Amino acid sequence: MKISDHTALLLIDVQKYFDDPGHGRRNNPDAEENMALLLKRWRMLNRPVIHIMHISNPSLPHHPGRDIKEIVAPLSDEKVITKNVNSAFIGTNLEQYLRESEIDTLVIVGLTTDHCVSTTTRMAKNLGFIPFIVSDATATFDRISFDGNLYKAEEIHQSALVSLSDEFATVIDTKSVLEW
Repeated sequence: MKISDHTALLLIDVQKYFDDPGHGRRNNPDAEENMALLLKRWRMLNRPVIHIMHISNPSLPHHPGRDIKEIVAPLSDEKVITKNVNSAFIGTNLEQYLRESEIDTLVIVGLTTDHCVSTTTRMAKNLGFIPFIVSDATATFDRISFDGNLYKAEEIHQSALVSLSDEFATVIDTKSVLEW
């Protein structure tokens, strides 16, 4: 595999909001560093980069938690798409932008593995794109289930990746992508 002009790096919801300790324990503490390595490579090769921002209610005043983390902050010429649901394809021009740009392959990173990353990956595949999800450049948080049981972030992360693997995406790690 090689990183062609038709392969975009899609960074989903890498926002300061997720730094709030109220979210609880998280897996993959180095996920943002891995995202930054991939972003550096995409920029060096002058390949398409798309940043996705989740803004639940655009009419509310700006909150600093909405901002994309500095480690992967977009450059002025990089596409930034805002969304207000889990999928980056719903209510946005992402699909149109990808098709007009002749992008057929997506390397997907971001937060959180089991929510917006998973939902966007599934839709990408259903729309006919070729998604790769980077396992160590995504992360999630511990969660209390409907029955009161605690599920560890790593369990949730792995479960989400298992559900996506082969049927919806190729699961790969940062080192492997950097070797393309």
